[in-house]
Amino acid sequence: MSVSTHQQNNPLHGLTLERIVTELEARYGWDELGSLINIRCFTSDPSIKSSLKFLRKTPWAREKVEQLYIKTFG
Repeated sequence: MSVSTHQQNNPLHGLTLERIVTELEARYGWDELGSLINIRCFTSDPSIKSSLKFLRKTPWAREKVEQLYIKTFG
């Protein structure tokens, strides 16, 4: 399978993590987002900037956020 074929099947292709977090926050708000994915960057003094910093360093949390995005908007 070529890279371009793989990317066509990737629903997150072309989306930045910042856009994913921003759209989820706009849709759910921090309180509901923290209920859906119980991570401190969503439940304790949340912001886009702090969430991005945490998610970029934490693959398992990023995976949960990406899966929620696909479930919500996919």
